[in-house]
Amino acid sequence: MLALGSILGGQILEGGHPGSIMQLTAFVIVMGGTIGAICVQNPLSVVLKGFSLLKLGITSPKHDNKGTITTIIELANVSRKQGLLALEGKLKDIHDPFFRKGVQLIVDGTDPKAVHEILEIDVESQEEVGISGAKVWEAAGGYAPTIGIIGAVLGLIHVMENLADPSKLGGGIAVAFVATVYGVGAANLIFLPLASKIKFKLKEEAALRMMIIVGLVGLAQGENPRLLQEKLEGYLPESERTKEEKK
Repeated sequence: MLALGSILGGQILEGGHPGSIMQLTAFVIVMGGTIGAICVQNPLSVVLKGFSLLKLGITSPKHDNKGTITTIIELANVSRKQGLLALEGKLKDIHDPFFRKGVQLIVDGTDPKAVHEILEIDVESQEEVGISGAKVWEAAGGYAPTIGIIGAVLGLIHVMENLADPSKLGGGIAVAFVATVYGVGAANLIFLPLASKIKFKLKEEAALRMMIIVGLVGLAQGENPRLLQEKLEGYLPESERTKEEKK
């Protein structure tokens, strides 16, 4: 909103009218051409994944890392007192499919090393798929300016066809360059920043899942819950870590 507001505000300060940079034809050329290009470059499944990640890029989902640690420590205390099989009764309270899968592996008696390997492969696979989706928007950021130039050239061709009427030249040229504005603006204000933010969010999610893996492996190995908590809190920002009261 700040970027778009600044551009429109600058247009107004220069004495221009916002309506002069709002052209449906230019929008159709740039957006249609860009989407078509990314569909040629990527399989449909990857393109759809890219669109499904839009919500992740636009919103800011918060991960309750501290709450996840608390849950892991509670499970560790239960297993320490009642055994690993007692964790089966806790599965219904775990809503994260990845977390629940790890606990189920432990309940099934899977070796801790195998649990680590299985869950790590899961994390790497999901992150790779997500990064592929983010690269769709990176590609869009590369194509949009070029498609914008194509739109400008098409507009200039239309202007050249009307050279006999000088009164239409100024307006026609202005309209032609709107496509360039759309292409460069969409790439640098939407597509490329969106791709970077999606990648950042994916890395955040991967870090949370790696923390869960470390916690579950420690739980399966029977680590002391207090020591396990200290280890897991290393994944938290300093401000969120448990503070020991000084006596």
